[in-house]
Amino acid sequence: MGFAYHTALDLTRLIASKQISPVELIEDVIERQTALEPEINAFVTCTPDIARAAAKQAEQAVMAGDRLGLLHGLPLSVKDLISMEGVPWTFGSKPFAGNLGAVDAPAVARARANGACIIGKSTTSEFGCKGTGDSPLTGITRNPWNLGKTPGGSSAGAGASVAAGLTPFALGTDGGGSIRIPSSLCGLFGIKAQFSRVPLFPIPATPTLAHVGPLARTVRDAALLLTAISGHDARDPFAVAGPVPDYLDACGQSIQGMRIAWSPTFGYARADSEILEITERAARSFEQLGCHVEMVDAPFGDEPLDIWMSEFYGGVGTKLKGVLTETPEQLDPAVVNLLSGALDHSIEDYFIKVFERYAFRETVREFFETYDLLLSPVLPVAAFDTGLNVPPGWEDRNSVSWVYYTYPFNTTGQPAASIPAGFTELGLPVGLQMVGRINSEIDIFRAAAAFEEAYPWADKRPPLNVSGASGADN
Repeated sequence: MGFAYHTALDLTRLIASKQISPVELIEDVIERQTALEPEINAFVTCTPDIARAAAKQAEQAVMAGDRLGLLHGLPLSVKDLISMEGVPWTFGSKPFAGNLGAVDAPAVARARANGACIIGKSTTSEFGCKGTGDSPLTGITRNPWNLGKTPGGSSAGAGASVAAGLTPFALGTDGGGSIRIPSSLCGLFGIKAQFSRVPLFPIPATPTLAHVGPLARTVRDAALLLTAISGHDARDPFAVAGPVPDYLDACGQSIQGMRIAWSPTFGYARADSEILEITERAARSFEQLGCHVEMVDAPFGDEPLDIWMSEFYGGVGTKLKGVLTETPEQLDPAVVNLLSGALDHSIEDYFIKVFERYAFRETVREFFETYDLLLSPVLPVAAFDTGLNVPPGWEDRNSVSWVYYTYPFNTTGQPAASIPAGFTELGLPVGLQMVGRINSEIDIFRAAAAFEEAYPWADKRPPLNVSGASGADN
């Protein structure tokens, strides 16, 4: 029996009822991983021994009648920007190829405590600095929907592996869109929750922008994983205190009367006409689901790119200062070009942007006094050819500024997600962005689950047919 494309919730029921063994499941996943990896290149480090040991422990717990964790026996991957104790932690960067994680990040520790079986560290663009799926260390990660296209970044391997049916979900990070971008390009649901709902430790290079969260094939699977990894941790000074919301319960709540804003461009972005058509149709469908949908042109005024770049590239640039000044040839040239200017900024320049960021955040907060959700495209294009840093026609933007729609909500810290909205004429997935109010992931799960029920996507699979992959697609 092949387990590819089973949902996490289905697998938990099968494991708990002893219809399948966690050991059997993980062996099937490792077999598929081995067969697919040469084609999609989703992992920088595979961890079959860790996965097998966890699966054996999970099976013993089932047979003993022990209490089972939320993720009991389930396969999971972890992006290589997230620390795992004793496992390579390379950031997609050659200078860090020999670096090992000293501790489990909170999300990793909680996933393990809930019974997850981690099959590997997934690929990332170097230090998460690009919206595409390649790095000097690991090369090109490919999109299962079309192997000549990028899966997006920087959670490239996470998106590619879930789309390929290796795991029902994955742990990614998002400092400017890096969960939502590959979710959009790979036909997945991906969400960054409220800032530090999932605590961060060790502290990342972008401590006030970075989020850890799930990429999944279904909304409820993402809700399950997010529940397992959320909650306060004293090592993160920003960590959200208080009870974790019931995300699974939210997936069954009504959305009647929700106030939804739809913005195709935010007043400054541009997108392919096909992308706008698909995402607007998806946005307008909420009217049939009982919501009030209103188009807004420029909800926040000017583009906040400089605000975001000051924090993001200032942080990463400082982290990589030694490499940038001494051995820049070891880094991705696109990353060098982006980061070199960050080192020239004065403390005055930085704090000017800090104050502008607070003003922008207040503007956004006031906007959400009128609306429950804001909808937009996730990206201006569908997946494009590998080897490019920006989509064709967007050469006036840099390797991350072409993602107009996602990074504003890292500056505000509010929850934001990508949901599958449809496919282009070439059969490539397109994502619709959902942005919620501060601390209101519940509203996103309510709306996303209602949309998924009305317009299901989980039965759609990439045309992979790799010899030797158990459970390969029809």
